[in-house]
Amino acid sequence: MESALKLFGRRVALQKIKINVTLLHVGQPIGVVLFIRTRQSKTMSYPIPENEVDRLNTLRGYRILDTHPEDCFDDLTWLAALICRTPISFISLVDENRQWFKSKMGFELCHTPRVDAFCAHAIMSSELFVVPDAALDPRFAANPFVLGDPHIRFYAGAPLPAPNGHHLGALCVVDRVPRQLSSEQLEALRILSRQVMAQVILAKNLHDLRTTLKERDDLEQDMEELIQELQGSVRRKVDDGSEGRTS
Repeated sequence: MESALKLFGRRVALQKIKINVTLLHVGQPIGVVLFIRTRQSKTMSYPIPENEVDRLNTLRGYRILDTHPEDCFDDLTWLAALICRTPISFISLVDENRQWFKSKMGFELCHTPRVDAFCAHAIMSSELFVVPDAALDPRFAANPFVLGDPHIRFYAGAPLPAPNGHHLGALCVVDRVPRQLSSEQLEALRILSRQVMAQVILAKNLHDLRTTLKERDDLEQDMEELIQELQGSVRRKVDDGSEGRTS
């Protein structure tokens, strides 16, 4: 258990924090739950996948964190809200200590602490994570985003699975009243989440291609300069030889 704490433990900017680590089985895989107790004795918790280090490396390898808004992601966020008829939707990527929003609708924040993130739970399984009424769910009843703005009551999140199986975040829809989604809406959310991940992969492939092309261009420029330098050296030697024979 000490090794698990060293591996997955993290600093949390709360006064007089006490952390207890326990194992949790949420479908697949088995993960770790951090229980964080503040000075006010309010306990909050969020699960951490057992492969968290590899998951974070995968997420950062896509170089998408803290990038500018893009229409291709905003369109999918808008479609999710339209299909599910919710006032709020967003694409959340779960980093070490925060969830960061690549795209958002009806929500102004750019990121929130991971300890408050519904999406920290959504990444624990390949299935949709649905909370019909957050006020009645002991995991979220004391959440600041349930008690305060945007007053979350309903949440549904479809995880974003990378090709290696790690869940990077979720495509989410949120409402301010308790509710459920129809089977068609749930399936649409799954389909849209796959399109979000396809855009993430495409962006990485384009970045890698640009990097490769730049490296090729730089190599070709270096080779051209070397050839010109060798040609100049050869001409100088020829000229020096001609002058020697003339003299």
